[in-house]
Amino acid sequence: MKLLDREVEVIVERKWMKNIYFRINQEGQIYVTCPIRTSDHAINTLLNSNVKALERMYKRYLTKEDKHNRILYLGKEYDFIEYKKVMIDGDTFYGPSVSKINEYLEKNSLKIFEERLALYINEFTNIPDFRLRTRKMKTRWGVNNFSSKTITLNTELIHYRYECIDYVIIHELSHFYHKDHSTSFWKEVEKHYPDYKKYRKELRY
Repeated sequence: MKLLDREVEVIVERKWMKNIYFRINQEGQIYVTCPIRTSDHAINTLLNSNVKALERMYKRYLTKEDKHNRILYLGKEYDFIEYKKVMIDGDTFYGPSVSKINEYLEKNSLKIFEERLALYINEFTNIPDFRLRTRKMKTRWGVNNFSSKTITLNTELIHYRYECIDYVIIHELSHFYHKDHSTSFWKEVEKHYPDYKKYRKELRY
């Protein structure tokens, strides 16, 4: 199937399910899951009637891939000098490859996130003691696990501006008051971060 003047492979997986779903996977393919008896014609009809949505999804995928091929640290792009190991000297980045430098930045993101958390934590009262941790996540920027009293932030946030990091932190802190994404939840987020919609949109690529 052609999206944005590119040929994109379609992968179909049939399961015991009721509805048809499609997405762009990490390999840049259109991944379709559908009921066992769904015909190829029905799948093609669905895809052809949703070309605009697929193109938006594919554009987000391309933008994300482009970010992975650059050194972005807190929203600023850097060049690097090739070196056997990763080092940062002022505004100069050294390392064997872009991917290795990005891995290093993500691995060491917790300190930055803790500093940003400290700027907002006192605005939130009557919340439990919790632990802040990081890990690489495919579909979420942050998770508030109420049972383990842990907030987890996606390490890839280190490539975005402080404002985006702050939004995710406030989003997860607000979940201590509202576990769902109700109107009350978003009002809580807005109270602490009036421009949250701007940075929420930025994180959608």
